[in-house]
Amino acid sequence: MTDEKIFQELKDLVLDETDLSREVGDDEIKELIRRHCRRYAKEHMLTLQKQTEWEQFLFHSLRKLDVLQELLDDEQITEIMVNGTEHIFYEKHGKLYEFEKSFTSKEKLEDIIQQIVGDNNRMVNLANPIVDTRLLDGSRVNIVLSPISIDGSAISIRKFPRNPYEMPELIQMGAISEEAADFLKKLILARYNIFISGGTGSGKTTFLNALSQFIPAEERIITIEDSAELQLIGKNNLVRLETRNANTDGVTAISIRDLIRAALRMRPSLIIVGECRGGEALDVLQAMNTGHDGSLSTGHANSCKDMISRLETMVLMGNVELPLAAIRSQIASGIDIFVHLGRLRDKSRKVLSITEVVGMENGEIVLNELFHFYERMEVEGHVKGELKKVGSLKNEEKLRNAGMC
Repeated sequence: MTDEKIFQELKDLVLDETDLSREVGDDEIKELIRRHCRRYAKEHMLTLQKQTEWEQFLFHSLRKLDVLQELLDDEQITEIMVNGTEHIFYEKHGKLYEFEKSFTSKEKLEDIIQQIVGDNNRMVNLANPIVDTRLLDGSRVNIVLSPISIDGSAISIRKFPRNPYEMPELIQMGAISEEAADFLKKLILARYNIFISGGTGSGKTTFLNALSQFIPAEERIITIEDSAELQLIGKNNLVRLETRNANTDGVTAISIRDLIRAALRMRPSLIIVGECRGGEALDVLQAMNTGHDGSLSTGHANSCKDMISRLETMVLMGNVELPLAAIRSQIASGIDIFVHLGRLRDKSRKVLSITEVVGMENGEIVLNELFHFYERMEVEGHVKGELKKVGSLKNEEKLRNAGMC
């Protein structure tokens, strides 16, 4: 008998003895699994290690995320990529590996997908084949169903640490210098509007979490995200808002733009938008320009200058007929500081630039770089460098108003 058939036989035995008329706890399921696996191991003279593997596999299949659970439980794994039933890849220490296990069937993969989206009241089907959601631990999930994903349904999971990094840890890891971190802390306390840019996997959400820890506990914070990922610690006056997809049952979509408008009526001290991807950029800029100083957001770009171009494009994506000069004026007056992050060739994530937005001159936004990362050398595959101060803050008005200058 093949392993797959043995597994299915044991699974059926456990399910037959499970009382589905009431809520059955994990411990009860584990005991049922243990009993049947012990009997099978004794009959077929299996090792204790093999028996333990079967017990874990069965429990993950019945109560967790099947073969993915082993990867999710490994804290050193940062990304999981499922390409149909047969191919699962993961990233560990910055390198990609193919997992030796796979889903037993297409139906099992579809069951896991429905379990993931169902835990967050999301829906994914042929009418709505692409969805962003999250796991219960906050890990970000993107799902694309077959046949849109030609070779089978695809799942991409971006894992986050169970305990979010704090700024001292990022300093210790070399992601930012102590001088730059202290400078950003002062800006947060003085309520400067800060926009974090970077490429995919550069650590924008992690850095935003760390930066938000400088926000005073008494502030009323509204966070707005596609999928709730931010973990703000010690913030009691916090409202977390999350978008919603439309579905075929008549449930209407709730977009980032809808949530920003709602947040402005909730008496926020500041607003944190997890990521700007489209027309909501205009709403973020307007919030920053209408008394919600200290707001934070992130976006994809290759540099601070590129982030400005991206913001201009995103505003235009919102079907607004604004001249470019007006959009640039909104950016220049709304955003005080850009922080750009990068993922270097050794897979380390670092702050590469901290840049001040000075204002407008001849129709262009004027930038003043304050900190810049300089690479010195590469030692045994590790990039060595330093984030150096290269300029002084010109707009000190908020610092003066906060009594910090």
